[in-house]
Amino acid sequence: MKETVLITGANGLVAQRFAEKYSETYAFKFLTRKKSCENEYEWNVETGYVDEEALEGIDYILHLAGANIGEKRWTEKRKQEVVSSRVDSSQLLLSKLKKNNCALKAYISASGVGYYGNFTTDKIFIEQDDVGTDFLAALCKKWEEAAYEYSSVSQRILIFRFGVVLSSKGGALPKLQIPIKYGLGANLGSGKSYFPWIHIDDLCGMIHFSIQQQGMEGIYNAVSPEIVTMDTVNKSIARSMKKPFFLPNIPSWLVKLILGEMSSLLLTGSKISAEKILNAGFTFAYPTIEQALCHMTDEAAVINTLHARGKPNHVD
Repeated sequence: MKETVLITGANGLVAQRFAEKYSETYAFKFLTRKKSCENEYEWNVETGYVDEEALEGIDYILHLAGANIGEKRWTEKRKQEVVSSRVDSSQLLLSKLKKNNCALKAYISASGVGYYGNFTTDKIFIEQDDVGTDFLAALCKKWEEAAYEYSSVSQRILIFRFGVVLSSKGGALPKLQIPIKYGLGANLGSGKSYFPWIHIDDLCGMIHFSIQQQGMEGIYNAVSPEIVTMDTVNKSIARSMKKPFFLPNIPSWLVKLILGEMSSLLLTGSKISAEKILNAGFTFAYPTIEQALCHMTDEAAVINTLHARGKPNHVD
């Protein structure tokens, strides 16, 4: 009998890809604001509602819910929405688990490499390093503290500090590709900031690996072992698309003027170590940006062909 994973953030890229990739391994339930199929269950963080049928017979929770950090300008209201969607949702779910006397084999939560602070430095950050001092760091700290509250109902706690998740189906990569596609690619700021990233299939594989390896617990950086700058990423994308990349850099002050505090997402980035997950025995399928982009370029071509033929866009 399959073990059951309850996933929050059901409509996100990682949730959908994980369920697709491991549909033969696990049974899945999803928490969503509006139910649309049999294995989805409604919840509402604002009203404190959870369809408690979702909690019946679950072995694992994969907490991926969270408002998109880069979707809107960081007003104080938006910051609170970003925090609440991650922290309050986690606490609501925990209260329902306790009410129903549920016990988990593992609680797996997303976090972010923003934990270390959003700035550029040559230091390579490891999981034991101190938390930063900016908004993203404070967010990640609260996010992780909420995850550790599950120790009362779960045998293990696993927290993955995501780098930028790259996928051909959405997220950061298509946004980076758009200006390059039209010959307008340019670095934002100096281009020297580091870009901690991970291929979506490696991230899903990492989560699956952690479930299977019962000795794993605690915090892991979910990033590729290859450390690259934003300039390297942009030029690699241009090569994969067979497009030029020659325009002058866009000044940092202009990006800050347009985006305000949120500009730090595009202008800064640090080196993040993948050593801990490697030492745990995990093997990356796409350890370099060139390998990842090559795979996603091929995948996108297959998806476009399937769309043209009117077929589902499932690609393994």
